[in-house]
Amino acid sequence: MGHQVIIFDFSVIRGLWETRVKKSKERQRKEKERLEQSALEKIKQEWNFILECRKKGIPQSKYLKNGFVDINEKNLDTYGKNPQLKKSHALPDGVNKEQNKFIFQLSGEQWTDLPDFLKEQIYLKEWHVYNTLIQTIPAYIALFQDLRVLELSKNQINHLPAEIGCLKNLKVFNVSFNNLKSVPPELGDCENLEKLDLSGNMELTELPFELSNLKQLTFVDVSANKFHSIPICVLRMSNLQWLDISSNCLKDLPEDIDRLDELQTLLLQKNKLTYLPRALVNMPKLSLLVVSGDDLVEIPTAICESTTGLKFVSLKDSPVETIVCEDTEEIIENEREREQVEKEFMKAYIEDLRERESTPSYTTKVMLSLQL
Repeated sequence: MGHQVIIFDFSVIRGLWETRVKKSKERQRKEKERLEQSALEKIKQEWNFILECRKKGIPQSKYLKNGFVDINEKNLDTYGKNPQLKKSHALPDGVNKEQNKFIFQLSGEQWTDLPDFLKEQIYLKEWHVYNTLIQTIPAYIALFQDLRVLELSKNQINHLPAEIGCLKNLKVFNVSFNNLKSVPPELGDCENLEKLDLSGNMELTELPFELSNLKQLTFVDVSANKFHSIPICVLRMSNLQWLDISSNCLKDLPEDIDRLDELQTLLLQKNKLTYLPRALVNMPKLSLLVVSGDDLVEIPTAICESTTGLKFVSLKDSPVETIVCEDTEEIIENEREREQVEKEFMKAYIEDLRERESTPSYTTKVMLSLQL
């Protein structure tokens, strides 16, 4: 008895797949054409162009024509071939060299610890340490009594020493996009601090009450963390002008938020707010309020009235696809990177809002869609 041989007609299967591939390509082509013609795609192109111009230091007047962005690539090429524009704001070489004596800069993933010679240079006025694998700041930082600027962004820092409170002359402290889970209460002893950036640590849930002593603070950024409410210490910072607490877990705002009577900019987007308190109307200097409008069901009418002078921006959050991955650290890094890109976008967006003369009193449903 012979074997049965089953014969398939592959030409039929091939025909089916060719038809499906053809239809799929046609759908992709139509979707691409739709995106190219949509206003959102044009906005995205403009913002990418603005970010590129800002990185190269190109003045806004070079690419903004009558309130519209001119995305002509010649703007970038002309600026790149015209180096005198870049040097117009440069200081004389002698001045730069003198200033650099007091500035310490360090970057690169080859660094896991600060160099030993640093502890001998206590005359330094600025530290700029970024994009390293450094995890801790040594206690000898207390010796740097002349330190004015401490920039420690985009490292692996998971702990701040109590000695940070000895920096009585510190004005700028940036420890954004690290791995902090807490902030030492001694930071409240830095009585001259004016700018505090704790954004992008992803795990901060509260700030010590001792930070209420920072009466000179005008700028606080705690975005991209896990705050469920505005910290009490922040509400007691009487000179605060800028507060960014976006990308957190806020469900409501305190009814006494109007005690921040010097506040000018309040960024609340990417939270879980369902209503805005009327107390916001009582903040005399509040000029820019940014929220995510998808979940809001109650907004005081006065906020949207142009007579208040308040620029109210309601952003529409685009859904973020969840990546299934066993490595939790990889997921956190993807989210951290996304937050960095979105902060750059928002920075350019806000600067442009402030600089344009014909700014609307409110903007509704601006799609924030940044995919990595």
